[in-house]
Amino acid sequence: MPTLSREQPEPAPPHRARRVAESFGVAAERYDLARPGYPDGLVARIVAGSPGPDVLDVGCGTGIAARQFQAAGCAVLGVEPDVRMANLARARGLRVEVATFEAWEPTGRVFDALVAAQSWHWVDPAVGAVKAARVLRPNGRLAIFGHVLEPPVEVAEPFAVAYRRVAPDSPFGNQPARRPLDAYQAGYARIADNIRETEQFDAPEQWRFDWERSYTRDQWLDLLPTTGGLTRLRSDQLAEVLGAVGDAIDALGGRFTMRYTTLATTAVRAGTP
Repeated sequence: MPTLSREQPEPAPPHRARRVAESFGVAAERYDLARPGYPDGLVARIVAGSPGPDVLDVGCGTGIAARQFQAAGCAVLGVEPDVRMANLARARGLRVEVATFEAWEPTGRVFDALVAAQSWHWVDPAVGAVKAARVLRPNGRLAIFGHVLEPPVEVAEPFAVAYRRVAPDSPFGNQPARRPLDAYQAGYARIADNIRETEQFDAPEQWRFDWERSYTRDQWLDLLPTTGGLTRLRSDQLAEVLGAVGDAIDALGGRFTMRYTTLATTAVRAGTP
């Protein structure tokens, strides 16, 4: 796969890329409608493995995961740095406080579960697990999870070629068209290492859920602009990328099946306060 030249500077760690982290609200409504939810089995397992119903959702976005936990009987508080995303989540019935997790003040509040759905990579790893331990009750559960969504090569390759053409200086262009699942699993293993280093949790567990979803051309083109590599493109750049991807999906008959893997790293707060 083509990559950026060796002279291209290394991209900043995700938690330092604040312009990207806080760019998703540019199309908050589209994000809320197009982004997939999470496996019911994952939500049920977190709820069953927590000592009570009080859930803190870090980087809650528009409340996609939070609403699933509410439907499972939980009382959810969201923390979200982007006021546009937070306002939409509030309109959907979620309590949200606007802040990064690092700066957020719990003011003595503690929770039975802390979840982060597709958002923990935006949290400083030197702060995240330590602060999570502070706001969880004894035996409370930390659950960090997200999707691996890799479209078929017939869709991924035209996207990668078009993206590198319109945004050659973007750090996202340094990635291959499709990354192996092992790369994502390694990221969740690093999260587990950070949790262990706090010495405040029982041994972390790795969970995996495999599922599929069919997308039409229009459905996939609605979702793509909500992803981190595209939220800051100019309208003409975005149109060129979407045109290339749309043509690729048309060549497949107008739809394709996405194979999702949802990965989770989870651990229980040590029982002694």
